[in-house]
Amino acid sequence: MDAADTIRSYYDALRAGEPLGPFFADEQSGDGPVVKFGISERLVGTDEIRQGLREQTATTVDWAVESTALRTTERERHAWFSDAVDMSWTDTEREIRYEFETRWSGTLERRDRAGAPEDAPGDWQFVGMHVSTAGEI
Repeated sequence: MDAADTIRSYYDALRAGEPLGPFFADEQSGDGPVVKFGISERLVGTDEIRQGLREQTATTVDWAVESTALRTTERERHAWFSDAVDMSWTDTEREIRYEFETRWSGTLERRDRAGAPEDAPGDWQFVGMHVSTAGEI
């Protein structure tokens, strides 16, 4: 699986309501924290990201995620990407449907599989992700 396949698998898991935490790297000694920026959040560190994603999965349904401009560049151990994504979901606590044109960017790192959880989605894992709305100021 290459980096682009990992990104597409993340989108598929988001649509299906599957766990998203395994897509994010565990912090290793000497590494800085893994970071995920969402439309209205900033999550720093693997534990905070995974907790935030568990809460998101538990309180949202009916995800639509349509990638329209995925671009990736891959090197031996690192990859980066950008994408334009139309996405929508329903917040089950507020009973509100949200729809956004978003832009995504991030960095992935190839991690060794030794010791990885069995449900880890391939060798590529996110070490940084940024999602923002695409509207102009």
